[in-house]
Amino acid sequence: MKKEEFSYDKAMAEMEKIVQKIESGECKIDELTAEVKKAVELIALCRKKLQDVDNDVNKAFGEIDG
Repeated sequence: MKKEEFSYDKAMAEMEKIVQKIESGECKIDELTAEVKKAVELIALCRKKLQDVDNDVNKAFGEIDG
């Protein structure tokens, strides 16, 4: 998933699919590393998005307080 195309909701849905695939046993051992790496990348992008949103919200409230 390219950064400029990032969607938090899509990333979460993709992570849920990965988890379901692993938990259900559908993920073959040869695919496991790639799936985990993909999930880790998505987690990092989601964390960054959440931090950015938190910063934006705090900045907005800071402007109100003045």
